[in-house]
Amino acid sequence: MAPISTPQTPFGRVLTAMVTPFTADGALDIDGAQRLAAHLVDAGNDGLVINGTTGESPTTSDAEKDQLVRAVLEAVGDRAQVVAGIGTNDTRHSMELARTAERAGAHGLLAVTPYYNKPPQEGLLRHFSAIADATELPVMLYDIPGRSGVPIDTETIVRLAEHPRIVANKDAKGDLGRASWAIARSGLAWYSGDDMLNLPLLSVGAIGFVSVVGHVVTPELRSLVDAHANGDVQKATEIHQRLLPVFTGMFRTQGVITTKAALALLGLPSGPLRLPLVELSPEETAQLKIDLSAGGVQL
Repeated sequence: MAPISTPQTPFGRVLTAMVTPFTADGALDIDGAQRLAAHLVDAGNDGLVINGTTGESPTTSDAEKDQLVRAVLEAVGDRAQVVAGIGTNDTRHSMELARTAERAGAHGLLAVTPYYNKPPQEGLLRHFSAIADATELPVMLYDIPGRSGVPIDTETIVRLAEHPRIVANKDAKGDLGRASWAIARSGLAWYSGDDMLNLPLLSVGAIGFVSVVGHVVTPELRSLVDAHANGDVQKATEIHQRLLPVFTGMFRTQGVITTKAALALLGLPSGPLRLPLVELSPEETAQLKIDLSAGGVQL
């Protein structure tokens, strides 16, 4: 059994959007994925998002996605929420991936806004509703217009929240005003999808994070969210400020690239990237070391 969740925190509070480790020849590293998943849960994550963009989902096959979900569930599924990314810009394909994830035993689904084809809001409403209808699993929307090209409007979020299986939203919109209204009107569990805005989003009603920097600072993120939940805003602010170099450093370039480099520096499973992503240069790696050290990460 995965940890008990509540309607207010359906996937817990601290989740990491996990990278997909590969072997030196670029194949899926199942053993590495299991070891990394266990490490992240041991560090304090309530859940892991598998097969998201940080997991290089655009370049992994459907079969690899299924393998990865099953492997991570085997490693941590009795003590963490395993949320499977199933979003594509093809509604039928997303529904197929959702059913496959359900059969594998995933605890929830992450559905990103369809990218590139730029559907209107009615298309988004039908797309997400169809995914939610495809299985019995709870769904977290993923609103990231910087990648998808289209925001999920507040009115659309409010309408989607009426679906009994759409329970949460991962917010990478970067708009605290819109977030405030959407949280107040939708009642969805709100997760920060932008690490620099973790604390600001908590202040307007978010309940946790789906983090990239969680790969290296999960205990600090746990302390931050716990302090805020307990009313110690000063402590939460102090932690946020200490982590600013980490937030900055991990996003100087594409987040998967820096995350895999950071994991390699820490001796944790990561492996190479699949094109079109490429490794950091030596100069970029040196800067990453400076940023992580400045944020208290012991390398």
